[in-house]
Amino acid sequence: MGVLEKEGLRHCSIMKNTSPHWYGRSVFVTGGAGLVGNALVDELVGLGASVVILIRDDVPSPLQEWNPSMTKVTKVHGKIEDQALMERILGEYDIKTVFHLAAQAIVGVANRNPISTFESNIQGTWSLLEACRRSPLVEQVVVASSDKAYGEQPKLPYTEDMPLLARNPYDVSKACTDMLAQSYATTFGMNVAISRCGNFFGEGDFNWSRIVPGTIRSIVQNESPVLRSDGTLIRDYFYVRDGAHAYRVLAEHLAANPEKIRGEAFNFSTDQEVSVIDLTNMILKLMKSDLKPVIQNNAPNEIQKQNLSSAKARAQLGWTPQYTLEDGLKRTIEWYTQYLKKA
Repeated sequence: MGVLEKEGLRHCSIMKNTSPHWYGRSVFVTGGAGLVGNALVDELVGLGASVVILIRDDVPSPLQEWNPSMTKVTKVHGKIEDQALMERILGEYDIKTVFHLAAQAIVGVANRNPISTFESNIQGTWSLLEACRRSPLVEQVVVASSDKAYGEQPKLPYTEDMPLLARNPYDVSKACTDMLAQSYATTFGMNVAISRCGNFFGEGDFNWSRIVPGTIRSIVQNESPVLRSDGTLIRDYFYVRDGAHAYRVLAEHLAANPEKIRGEAFNFSTDQEVSVIDLTNMILKLMKSDLKPVIQNNAPNEIQKQNLSSAKARAQLGWTPQYTLEDGLKRTIEWYTQYLKKA
């Protein structure tokens, strides 16, 4: 039985695994239709939460059609920068927990269009946080930052006590997101916590320029996968369902121990650093392909090495990843293989 069918069976019994904390809780997920947001929504709906998501553009996505949880959420259309809209959503839907995932997340787009990226990622964050500050009902806010907020560090792996040294547009936008969240926690005592994750991958990512879906599609089409870089870049790769679980665990701890978690940032990672070429070869091996990657060596404004230590999250939150890198890749490969054959 394939991943699509197995996931479908799980969705059929979606309300049998409810949680006392989440059952009936009104939750707002910005970016809920995105790659990680979709996985988070799926998890929250499965636990009995009442979920509202923000969608900027109605982009056709087979992922939403595949995920029955999307039929069980309230969808609001608009821009994250619209503070009045944020206040309306929080008020009308009695929101108690907010997950802020909405962002322009593509580095190349940020380099071409920095202003729109700054508006979405920076202005959008302060608009949402200010709306949350003004809401009497919001109890917790989890803000998604990124490993990119650290910029280029002289020492690896990244730990949460390192300064944020972002320089390029996307990286700077995430560092600002991060610091805005810390500011609202420190200045106004808001129950805000920050997640910093590596490069997400998983089923339903249709940005084919990303290494995992692009490589899988190339192999399915019997074409050599193309690497924009020279293949030596070191990164964390993080399966989306581990990301969704990490966000949920952080929110639960923020609810249970706000004095301890408020304003804190947590890295979430498998603690496994992998080069782009090694990841590509891993996918080729898992798909039993003899194709060879084409290395373009054309990836400007990329940091050479980035990897995270998740020791703090493991110690303070009791969090551990539920999937190894290989497990996540196997599930992702199976999903795309089935999808691409049906497309």
